[in-house]
Amino acid sequence: MAATASSFGTTWCLRRAAQAFAISHSHILRNNVKLSLQRNFCSHLLSVSTSLASGVSQTVQALKGEVDLLLKGVGERSVTKEVKHILEMARRASLKREILHTDFLTPPVLKESMQVLEKLADVKAIAQGGYPQAERCRISVGHPEELTSDPDIISALSITGNFQFEPCSHGDFLGSILGTGIVREKLGDIILQGEQGAQIIVVPELVEFLMSTLVKVRNVPVSCTKIPLISLDYEPPRCSIDLGSTSHNNCVSQTLPILLIVQNKIIQNYRSITKS
Repeated sequence: MAATASSFGTTWCLRRAAQAFAISHSHILRNNVKLSLQRNFCSHLLSVSTSLASGVSQTVQALKGEVDLLLKGVGERSVTKEVKHILEMARRASLKREILHTDFLTPPVLKESMQVLEKLADVKAIAQGGYPQAERCRISVGHPEELTSDPDIISALSITGNFQFEPCSHGDFLGSILGTGIVREKLGDIILQGEQGAQIIVVPELVEFLMSTLVKVRNVPVSCTKIPLISLDYEPPRCSIDLGSTSHNNCVSQTLPILLIVQNKIIQNYRSITKS
């Protein structure tokens, strides 16, 4: 009886030990599998991350190379810097399917920017200055599917006063407008109206500000009112001189252009001409 009990006890102990070993071994196997999966997952994430980083880096390098190539024909360094900024803004607008706008640009920057932007298939650019002959314009850029019409980014103001006895120049109006605290980039063309004053092009967000703060040009009290763009009173260009032509008409002598060049008074494509 005692031997039977002893044998039973031994068998039970061995069974418990085997069960404990199996459970422990199973737990170890599960941990090993989890650790292996975690390592593989982390390795995969690292590989994907490295691949993405490499792809982004290659894309950035490709875009940089494209930008440098597009800017190759731009002359002056100051103009190149501004055109590059506009080009990068256009790329960003196209990729994000949004429409972005520049401030008012100088004629050289406007000209070079539009020439560069026209070479991009996935970018549409629209220049607006308020009227056809405007020199200072804003450019709107975006994907062609998003930029389908002219954005409302231009406003006009009429500055009126009694300028009969104290005529004011373009510089007088410009100085008074900038004296209110706004920067030049927010202001477009100034169209002089003789004794009546002037009309100006501005960004829409400054209309109310100028209407309340611009009260004098030089010593002349003025008032500002918003007007529609269609009411702008401008004159189209009256004449031009073909510097490459040897012919002349009865109002421009053959020596006059040479004299003006010597005096540095002729501007071609918004650059001073210093030699014939």
